[in-house]
Amino acid sequence: MKRVAVVYGGWSSEREVSVSSGTQMLRAAKAAGYDAVGIDATRDLARQIADVQPDVILNGLHGPWGEDGCVQGLFEILDIPYTHSGVTASAIAMDKRKSKAVYMQAGLDVAKDVAVTREEAARAHPIDPPYVIKPVNEGSSFGVVFVRETNNGPSQLVLSEEWKYGDNLMAEEYIPGRELTVAVLGDKPLAVTEITTLREFYDFDAKYAAGGSRHVVPADVPEPITNKALEAALKAHQALGCRGVTRSDFRFDEDKDRLVILETNTQPGMTPTSLVPEQAAYAGTTFEDLVSWMIEDASCHR
Repeated sequence: MKRVAVVYGGWSSEREVSVSSGTQMLRAAKAAGYDAVGIDATRDLARQIADVQPDVILNGLHGPWGEDGCVQGLFEILDIPYTHSGVTASAIAMDKRKSKAVYMQAGLDVAKDVAVTREEAARAHPIDPPYVIKPVNEGSSFGVVFVRETNNGPSQLVLSEEWKYGDNLMAEEYIPGRELTVAVLGDKPLAVTEITTLREFYDFDAKYAAGGSRHVVPADVPEPITNKALEAALKAHQALGCRGVTRSDFRFDEDKDRLVILETNTQPGMTPTSLVPEQAAYAGTTFEDLVSWMIEDASCHR
């Protein structure tokens, strides 16, 4: 019987989501017959893992340190097979501007953007509004700020005391339209989901709060767009060098018939409201089987 360490929690802005994901996966791994142990990650994670002596690490961390190649490097040093993407793919995918360079090389459509500091973003419009200010290395829509044509100048929020998402930002062209997402399992795109929300956009609460959003799977979009989204998600997964499970997010501008890739999540959520388990279920894979697949797919040098 494989001993599986489910690593979750940590100290990033996405801790709450990670605890939920990890709890769900721990329960599923036990139900699937694995000797599974949960680890709420601290900065002494190497010792925590050594105490458990696992055969496999099921990575349930989200956000900085858990999703950007840092903890993957630790797993490599410990020489313990782990799930999801490896060091390089994780680091590039987490960086929104670097991942865009890879997307463009793969022939995918991306929104134009410029790199800005907090001071630059607050001093003058980096690009013509409407646009979106995003931290370069955050997930779960943390730190996303919309700047509309009707705004009285650039956003001052980035200079506020509440801002905790770093100085490295990007101003990105706002793409109107519908929010689509596609999960990839191994080398197989699962389905296209449309996400609708009554909120301003698909933010943290819309993603994870009960009733925060509505997921339509399969998305009610033209068949050519469905096929294009499935193909684009797989292209992104492969171009970034990802492994295991990923989820790529898109905007579909119906007026321009334009499908734009926004980002690829190498550690997608596994909470009760998460998109990947929904798509897996639609494709005929139970949550327990999904977790088992990830465990069996684990390896080093990913």
